[in-house]
Amino acid sequence: MKRDAHIHSPYCPHGTKDSFELYIEKAIQNGFTDISFTEHAPAPHGFIDSVPTQDSFLNRNSLEPYIFELQKLKKMYAKDITIKIGLEFDFIEGYEKEITQLLNDIGPTLDDSILSVHFLLNEKSYTCIDFSSHVFLDFAEQLGSIENVYSLYYKTVQNSISAELGAFKPKRIGHPSLIHKFRYAHDTLVDDHEMIVKTLQLMKEYNYELDVNSAGLAKQYCLEPYPPQAYITLAKEMGIPLVFGSDAHRAEDLHQYYKQVYNNS
Repeated sequence: MKRDAHIHSPYCPHGTKDSFELYIEKAIQNGFTDISFTEHAPAPHGFIDSVPTQDSFLNRNSLEPYIFELQKLKKMYAKDITIKIGLEFDFIEGYEKEITQLLNDIGPTLDDSILSVHFLLNEKSYTCIDFSSHVFLDFAEQLGSIENVYSLYYKTVQNSISAELGAFKPKRIGHPSLIHKFRYAHDTLVDDHEMIVKTLQLMKEYNYELDVNSAGLAKQYCLEPYPPQAYITLAKEMGIPLVFGSDAHRAEDLHQYYKQVYNNS
């Protein structure tokens, strides 16, 4: 099975309007047998998007059309490719009950899902850690150091793994080293080896899949997959299921770096 299980869509508020068909046809042409559209889920009730553009989450009014359109396409392309309907849910500290309710409401309609961390909590405010290098550096200043940001990020990811979020909690952890996105935007070399290993150990303990995410290779301040290749290899040795995801937000980026990342795992 050749699979890409982290794909966004024309419904992404911060993506492109490339049609589902563009993604699907490209996947078929490249010999993929299984794809998952995993659009950003709606925000948990009461959470206010902290990015300036207010476009981190799928609008709740778009959820039904998103699922309905994919249901039709699943049937249309059934002979050529398996299409799974999914969402990428945000784990946000302090909103566990609201996330559980969201999962309970939406989960029964999905074939696949991912649990990711994009927002970090500092006292009572939230920062989208991958929005921009400027936001990242400002947040590091708030926390006192780059190291403190890394530590908070991995702690939050680890909390997402152990959190009780109900029967429809995703079983795949998205881009667990996303904090590396701006590693070349600052001059601090952070030794996060133990933090990554602990995260993988928790994933193994809780029987989670790893999103082997190639998108970081396309980011100018990252230039490596999430997680780095050595930890993809380690995860495989630990027996953690590896699931490739291009995290494409446009058809052009679908399956980006698949051979480099997944074939070397």
